[in-house]
Amino acid sequence: MAENTVSEPFMKSKTLNRQILDLALPSILAGITIPLVGMADTAISGRLGSATAIGGIAIGSTLFDLLYWNFGFLRIGTAGLTAQAFGRGDKAEMVRTGLQGLAVALGFSLVLLLIQWPFAQVILWLSPSSAEVEALAREYFFIRIWAAPAVLALFVFRGWFIGMQNTVASMVMDVVINVSNIGLSIYLALSLGMGLRGIALGTVAAQYIGILCGLVLLLISYRNMSRYVSLGSVFRKDGWKRYFSLSGNLFIRSVCMLLIYTGFTFLAAKYGDTLLAVATIMMKLLLLFAYFVDGFAYAGEALTGKFIGAGNKLLLMRSVKLLFVWSAVVGIVSTFLYIIGDQWLLRLMTTTPEVIRAAQPFLPWLYSMPLISCLTFMWDGIFIGATAGKALRNTMIISVVAFYAAYMITEGQIGIQSLWVGYAAHLVARSAAQTLMARKHVFNAI
Repeated sequence: MAENTVSEPFMKSKTLNRQILDLALPSILAGITIPLVGMADTAISGRLGSATAIGGIAIGSTLFDLLYWNFGFLRIGTAGLTAQAFGRGDKAEMVRTGLQGLAVALGFSLVLLLIQWPFAQVILWLSPSSAEVEALAREYFFIRIWAAPAVLALFVFRGWFIGMQNTVASMVMDVVINVSNIGLSIYLALSLGMGLRGIALGTVAAQYIGILCGLVLLLISYRNMSRYVSLGSVFRKDGWKRYFSLSGNLFIRSVCMLLIYTGFTFLAAKYGDTLLAVATIMMKLLLLFAYFVDGFAYAGEALTGKFIGAGNKLLLMRSVKLLFVWSAVVGIVSTFLYIIGDQWLLRLMTTTPEVIRAAQPFLPWLYSMPLISCLTFMWDGIFIGATAGKALRNTMIISVVAFYAAYMITEGQIGIQSLWVGYAAHLVARSAAQTLMARKHVFNAI
């Protein structure tokens, strides 16, 4: 009897670990390809002959960060709401949440296409980059903007698949998109000699290939849910209240993230093209770790939402503990790999000697960031699954203050290194705030 008492929690823990890995591993495999796209873009531009090309991609990509990160709520909100509906077994609500997201994505994508010219003019005017970098960024932007309808719809597809506990479908879609993106960008930019125009066109084509892939996956896996498709239910007034309440808070969170990440790039630009290229490469390399740990964060979204929807607090608590163990393992392993592979990674990203030399003083940040950030990335997934929009909003507001305060306090003494001090400060502040808010917004959500 005593043996059974001891083994039962262990067996449940094993089952929960298996659920975590079944959700996380496909997301990690897909996640590896996501930063590879940014790394490939940077590497391709790095082979076009100058740091200016890398800067053009950096500023051009930042324009899309400013646009698309504001719509992160399409993925996040869809994932959390769908996961909770999944936990309740409410198929009609699962379908309605996905359709609501697609309707919003279509509407906003049309707005983005209409405002593309004034948006680019204002943001490039604010950016302290050189005239050469600005010209390349402008060319890149006005081609890639035509992917907007596909990009926003894909946010919804990803969130819906994650909420349905189907990260394999999300993985297949992301791998198809990102492999297509890399292959087309290399072919168009280098083989056909189109330069940055080829990189942008490759990205546009890959996004629409992704939409076709997502539709095929829906038909394969969810044909039996087509009877729940109802345009009337999508546009019912009461069906939008929770969606927009959550989305509004998540939108503010996305704006706060933009203030940090785009602020980082724009502030780096004032130190010259070479240091801008270094900052861009370093951030791309750090995103390689982030997408690994995000695999477990996506598992956190799916499981937290499912257990809250099912009203199972015991499994919610156990899953959170195991998720943090896994995120710590990813952080430790990533630090080790960065230490042994730092020079190889730099040379993979650029062949420009002055950029490689200028990057050397910043490598300690590459080693330390995984350990600093693994806690907050994991909390993000858990809070998203709990649809704790207000808490996510408030933690990011605190983080923005921490980033800019740390930067301004230290910039006079250490120059561009202060950007990394600010970045680390925002992660620490974010982790601390999330930890303090977890009891109210996650564990007492049932």
